[in-house]
Amino acid sequence: MNPASRFARAAASAAGDAELAAILRRNLATYDQAVAAGRGRFLDWEAARRRAQAVKRDAIAHLDRYLEEFERRITARGAVVHWAADAAAARAVILALAARHGVRQVVKSKSMVSEEIHLREAFEQAGIAALETDLGEYIVQLRNEPPYHIVTPAMHLRREHIAALFHQRLGTPASETSPEALVRAARREMRQRFVSAGMGVTGANFLIADHGLVAITENEGNARLCYSLPPVQVVLTGIEKLLPRLDDLALFWPLLATAGTGQPITCYSSLLGGPRRENEPDGPRELHIVLLDNGRSRVLADAAQRELLHCIRCGACLNACPVFQTVGGHAYATTYPGPIGAALTPLLRGPAYDHLAYATSLCGACAEVCPVRIEIHHQLLRDRGHAAAARRRGWSERLEIAALAWAAARPRRFERAGRWARALLRRRPDAVDGTRLDLLRPWTRYRQAPPPPPQAFREWWRRRAAGPAAPPPEKNA
Repeated sequence: MNPASRFARAAASAAGDAELAAILRRNLATYDQAVAAGRGRFLDWEAARRRAQAVKRDAIAHLDRYLEEFERRITARGAVVHWAADAAAARAVILALAARHGVRQVVKSKSMVSEEIHLREAFEQAGIAALETDLGEYIVQLRNEPPYHIVTPAMHLRREHIAALFHQRLGTPASETSPEALVRAARREMRQRFVSAGMGVTGANFLIADHGLVAITENEGNARLCYSLPPVQVVLTGIEKLLPRLDDLALFWPLLATAGTGQPITCYSSLLGGPRRENEPDGPRELHIVLLDNGRSRVLADAAQRELLHCIRCGACLNACPVFQTVGGHAYATTYPGPIGAALTPLLRGPAYDHLAYATSLCGACAEVCPVRIEIHHQLLRDRGHAAAARRRGWSERLEIAALAWAAARPRRFERAGRWARALLRRRPDAVDGTRLDLLRPWTRYRQAPPPPPQAFREWWRRRAAGPAAPPPEKNA
């Protein structure tokens, strides 16, 4: 089944799932309340958004220079930077490091880029046990599912679902359903793995060019353990995560936390600048940074759609999107669901995902909540244009377009064609429903055509402009 058919089937199934709808509605309502309160902590939320947009625009416009500066500064402190052109190259680098150090166990913190390159599956195929240590990621790993949401991987589950899963997979008592009990159960499973793992893998929220630092922000402390305890640390990140200056974090850390969860700032915010030094008690003996392209350079080369690389992965657009609220995250069957994924995935993964550009109402809610002011709905419209231009049309559709172009080329011709069409529809009001015309079928397949108007707008306007007929002149007596 091709991706478009799979999406249509999964979306229809999810849209009819009343239980899923109730879960999403409750979780998103809680999120909306928290974010509204979080924005109130900013003196001027819109000014913060404009400033963040300007910073990311500068970073992406000069990405080559900032990447080189980041590499130069962090390698000076002993880190090793690897450049990966695509997912296969990134996996090869990381698996080679694991093989060189005899790694048999890996602990991972939440990283959408690692999902993008299917890193955990690559570890498993190589005989390496890889454990997701973010609680939400751990839950969906136990369920053998991808993350449901960029920020909240298990958003689609109730507490009872998780308790039943832990009872089945971890042997916890069926009566343990409180959040505290479930977290304790997960912690028991993870603690020993943190100590025994030979490699830790994290993503990066930001890369700081002027100091050569990796910025990681999280709420559970698992990422901090992933880079503190294992002897080998790998940071896997997209090349677009650059911020020019360390000072920019004063804006981006609270901005990300507010847009993502409504918090003032997340619980754990860390800066990695290199491997452990001789006088330091913890940290990795080796720090490797894998900078992934995987199609990002193609997006960068397109000046009209370059702003998609400004995304800081807060997930706000997903939460605001009426389509995501209806079909959920798994229906997309992509690493990045929701509006940002619908806009970005066809550019990263090719025309097989062009259908995602139509998985939107173009309402603009995503752009209104985006903390870096990406006009995602405009980008989705551009994706539709690209998809339409690339699509091969049949002879009948080409003939219909030619006829429409001929009629629209002259005002009188267009007016006459409209008059004929209205006359036909008055005689046969069902002629459009079930039509064989390619240009109308996408509309009439799911909708009943409206009745024809009694007159064209042009006719109505001419009569209105002419005004009432002047009375005949009086005859002289």
